[in-house]
Amino acid sequence: MTVGIVGYGVYIPRLRIKAQEIASIWGSDVERLKKLLHEKSVPDLDEDSVTMAVESARNALKMSGVNAKDIGAVYVGSESHPYAVKSTSSIVAEAIGATPEMTAADLEFACKAGTAGIQMLLGLVKSDIIKYGIAIGSDTAQGRPGDELEYTAAAGAAAFIIGKKDIIAEIEDTYSFTTDTPDFWRREGEEFPRHAGRFTGEPAYFRHVLSATKGLLEKLGRTPEDYDYFVFHQPNEKFPLRVAKMLDIPKDKVLHGLVVPYIGNTYSASSLMGLANILDVAKPDERILITSFGSGAGSDSFSILVKDAIENKRKKSLPVKSYIERKKYIGYAQYAKYRRKIKGVRI
Repeated sequence: MTVGIVGYGVYIPRLRIKAQEIASIWGSDVERLKKLLHEKSVPDLDEDSVTMAVESARNALKMSGVNAKDIGAVYVGSESHPYAVKSTSSIVAEAIGATPEMTAADLEFACKAGTAGIQMLLGLVKSDIIKYGIAIGSDTAQGRPGDELEYTAAAGAAAFIIGKKDIIAEIEDTYSFTTDTPDFWRREGEEFPRHAGRFTGEPAYFRHVLSATKGLLEKLGRTPEDYDYFVFHQPNEKFPLRVAKMLDIPKDKVLHGLVVPYIGNTYSASSLMGLANILDVAKPDERILITSFGSGAGSDSFSILVKDAIENKRKKSLPVKSYIERKKYIGYAQYAKYRRKIKGVRI
């Protein structure tokens, strides 16, 4: 039986801060930073990884038409879970009405925790252990004041319901590539993550994204020409475009899934947000290849075939574009207050 995406939904906070605003405080090279992204989303005082996950899940349920009581598993991937000891997933499951006869778990693998949840659901659905499951990537990403991460670390959530009935996109296959590459980390109790600078590029991001993508293509006996769209994890604008160039993928096959210039890096939601933006416009029988990346490090690739049911179902959903366009700009002082950054400043 074919297994795939039954519905999806996203949530992006309305607050934004421009890269130029952050650069004006730290005296950074504005033109260079603009090549990474233009602006990023900022969570309001009453928004966190839980609230955003709930909103995205509700949007996914509305689109799918699935009864919340038929959801057999809820997995929330994040590296900004509000509690060190208390599950995010159980709160989300309760809020959407999926409890109590279901399972839930919090996942963490940097920015690929959301796609890891989808892989887990594929196994549960294929084996008929559950009827439907929902995987969510949700983050309010952290960045130390003045660090390059501060320009990209954003907030957002993307939820995908996996099942066998009335699917809008078939997940044809998946492939993963994982190694112990410590390019990015945050120890217990530390407020801000650390990274290994340029080391996060070649041996981490590019090696894993390229290896997973090539591995999936080889597994399926396909080439980039067999796909209409590509989504690569987007920590900034440059990295996914460079991957496309290295694989001889036309730029126009990548651009529609590239949302990071407008909302920043939403971490666990990053590649999933790009996928949602493509599904908002994709036509039946078009193929999508998505590859996530999580520091530490690993990548998950998926081959997705769009089905006829998407035409009617997406009429019920709020497109990614509507969230991108819904925005209110704030200054650095308000941003620092909302993100509780004052105490983290190092001069």
